[in-house]
This record gives sequence, structure tokens and C-alpha cells, in this order.
Amino acid sequence: MAIKIAMVGAGSIGFTRRLMRDILSVPELRNTTFAFTDLSESNLSMVTQLCQKDIDSSGVPARLVSTLDRRAAIADSDYIISTIRQGGLEAFQMDIDIPLKYGVDQCVGDTLSAGGIMYGQRTIPALLDFCKDIREVARPDALFLNYSNPMAMNTWACNQYGGVKTIGLCHGVQGAHWQITHVVERWAKAHGMLLQDAKLSRHEVDVIAAGLNHQTWFIKVSWRGIDMLPYLLELFETDPEYSQTEKVRIDVLRRFGYYSTESNGHLSEYLPWYRKRPQEIAQWIDLSSWINGETGGYLRVCTEGRNWFETDFPNWLKEPALDLSTYQRSEEHGSYIIEGLETGRVYRGHFNVVNQGHITNLPNGCVVEIPGYVDRTGIHMPVVGDLPLACAATCSASARVQQMSVEAAVHADVTLLKQAMLHDPLVGAVCNPEEVWQMTDEMLVAQAPWLPQYASAIPAARARLAEAERTGKRVRLIQTQGAARLHTKTVEEMAADRAAAMANADAADKGKMTG
Repeated sequence: MAIKIAMVGAGSIGFTRRLMRDILSVPELRNTTFAFTDLSESNLSMVTQLCQKDIDSSGVPARLVSTLDRRAAIADSDYIISTIRQGGLEAFQMDIDIPLKYGVDQCVGDTLSAGGIMYGQRTIPALLDFCKDIREVARPDALFLNYSNPMAMNTWACNQYGGVKTIGLCHGVQGAHWQITHVVERWAKAHGMLLQDAKLSRHEVDVIAAGLNHQTWFIKVSWRGIDMLPYLLELFETDPEYSQTEKVRIDVLRRFGYYSTESNGHLSEYLPWYRKRPQEIAQWIDLSSWINGETGGYLRVCTEGRNWFETDFPNWLKEPALDLSTYQRSEEHGSYIIEGLETGRVYRGHFNVVNQGHITNLPNGCVVEIPGYVDRTGIHMPVVGDLPLACAATCSASARVQQMSVEAAVHADVTLLKQAMLHDPLVGAVCNPEEVWQMTDEMLVAQAPWLPQYASAIPAARARLAEAERTGKRVRLIQTQGAARLHTKTVEEMAADRAAAMANADAADKGKMTG
């Protein structure tokens, strides 16, 4: 099957190489033309060299073209995949460090809270530019697969304002599904229902998850026809690992009755209860892995991974060639969706789509993460119905923040942007309104290079900050590195464990996704 797939943001080593390998693992898709494009010529060159090596060594007829011309990459494409990080690590650093001065302590800062909202302001205009190219030069009915965060905001903007059918893809459901599988396996062995050396696959544990991306809830869990929901709290509380690493998720499970798909660190920054008092943060997190709640943890591992890849790249070219006969396909949805649409093989997963009555007690038009299936006839998303009320209340608050953020990004509305910040659960728990107003102005000024839509508004933001300073009305800033900030390793320090450094740099999922 000769199709063309454009990968925008292809300088992202973890996603690009993994997704290309996944696609090539499907026999019918080995004649694919891949078009890589990125803003960074050096990053694009390095990833292209590695991926071309994979193609050459595997002997498949796939073709790879690499260009800085995004429109040329998108031209005649059947699928377009976005993995961009708009503003790169420089802007990401600001997403973490500026809110910290106002008391907003984030673990990830890429989906909600102050960092996620500003990330959306940078990313949405870029994605709408992609959508313009897709409408004008891609194949008719080309499908846009978005991996870029903030997932819900970006997918919302592309569908509502980009005029392109866009599906948002994330691996959070798979990761949490594996956790549930592990505790079910332990329970089944304890009750003599599994042999002690047996290993459950997540495909043996049936789940339905529904909500918003990174705020999705397992509303059904069953194994061998047994409803496992009533057992989950005890199983997670008594698990030797999860009882230490998933304290926020377990507490929410205790109070809501449903387990969240998202990691401990992520979930802690989407809610108003767990990171609002610095002295209490430590009791809810675990520093054995960044994803369990470390301040700026994702920024740290991304920085370490990028620094290692750029330094160690010559050694990557010496790594053994790709052998498709032994390659283990990842659990990222992208290749399975393309396979389903092109071959007709049915694939079931959880995807981010526009809510059109799928979750009946969340607003229509917002982007929800729900189960669906793919075959040759398309992507089909069944109706879930109502979420449990506590889950719906939490998601509803987030959906409205996302809506305000999308509208602000599209229309360059500073007031609406500040209102989105004000209503964010964590920001609102920590900051008073004037702190929110000044923090937003400071982030606008600092991130001006990536906010073209706000060009005419940023001088006024700068003037407001100067006036507050001059009149003594500047809010008090906090001198802190955060409640749980760890040192970012140098390349020399990472060299002590080269395998771990390479695994981090090569990972699309820098947390813990698989079993």
C-alpha cells in the first residue's frame, strides 16, 4: 500500500523513530513514503540519518524524504503526525520556573495549570498553520494525528478552527491499564485463580476509561467476568510499589471510587488539593521516578535526554541495525490506527475526539478521551453516557479552562487568558487574582518569541509589570526551586549509566507505560 505520512516535529527522536518502526512492522505499510520536517535542521538531520539506517537495514521499499519545508512535507500526504514541542526546552523551562515564583509547583506543566495553558498559547497557532497546509495541499480527507500537548486544547482547536479532522493520541490509558493488570494478577494469584508463575497481559483485563486526556477514569474494570472495581482500592493500597509511588491516585480512588489513568505527578497538578501547600507536597509524591511528582521532573528528563542524544549521536549510528523480524511494536496508537484504516484489521483503543454526546454530562464540543475502534470504514466512537458525578465535576472544571485557553490562543484575548489561569484548579488554589494577572503578564513577556498572535498585546503587559514595580504594587515573589526539585544531570554524570541515558533519550514515553 503506497501511502505518504508526514511527520511534523520529526526532530523528536523518541516519537519519530518509534512511530516509523511501528508502521514498518506492518507488512502492508512497508511501501510508505515518510516525509520528515522540523524547525531544527540539526535535530532533523540526526533523526533522518538514524531512520534512513533503519529503512536500509530492514530491506523494505519505504522511502524517506527530509525537508525544512513543512508545506512540501505535507503535500499529498494521507496522514500527518504532529510531535512538536513549540518553543522547545527554552519555553518549557519558563512554563515551570515562572509559575514557581508565584507558588505554583508543577511536575509536568504541559496539559493544564499555568504551564499547560501557556504551552497551548504557543502551540495552537502553529497547529492551525499546519491545518491550513493540510487543507490546501494534503490528500482529500487526510487525517491529522496529534501527539502534541496540551492534547485536549490542541485537538479542540484543530477540529473547531483548523477545519481538519484531528484525533489526539496519548499512551496514558495503556500505562494505567498495565498497573491495573498487575494488581489484578497479584489478587488472582492470592486467591488461587492464577498459577504463581503466570503473567497477565492487559488485553486479558477488560476496561472502559472515559474523561479528558490526562484526567480519564476507569469506569469499568473486569477480569474473567468479575467486576474488579470494588477491589481496586485495597489492591492499590496494599501493593508494595504503587502504595508508595501512586499516593495521589490512590487518595483520589479512595474519595471518588475510580482510578485515574494519569500518573501521580500529572494528576497532582490538575487538582486543587495536593500541591497547594509546599510543606505538604512531599507526603503525596515519591522521587524514585520523576513521574511520581518531582517538581519540574519532565523538564529535567527531557533536558537530560536531549543533551545526551546530541552528545552521543555518533554512537547511535553504530548501534545494531533494525531487524523487523524481532522488533517489538510499541503500544502507541498511531500505527494501529493507520493499519486499521488501510487494511481493515480492527483496532480498539482510547482516542481523543470532539464530544458529540459521547460523554453526556460533559460539554459538547470539548475534547474527550474515550474508547473507540478503527477499521477500513473509519474511526468509530461509541457513546459512553454519564461519567460518575465526582469525575464529571473535576473534568467539567478542566474543560472550561481548556475552552477559555483555546479561545484566548485563537483570538489573542489576554483577558480570557487570565481568566483561564484564574479558573485553573491548581493556580486558583495557590494564587489570588492579582498574582494570576501579574504571572500571566510575566509569562506573556517572557515567551513573546513564540506568541505571534499576542505581538500587539505584549508591550502593554510589559508596561503593566513596570508600573506595578514603580508603584510598589508588584506582588511578592517567592525564591524557590520548588518543593521537590532534583538536579539536572550533566552529560558526564549521565555517562556513568549509559544504558539508562540512552533509554531516556530514545523514549517516546519517559514515564512507565508498559508491563
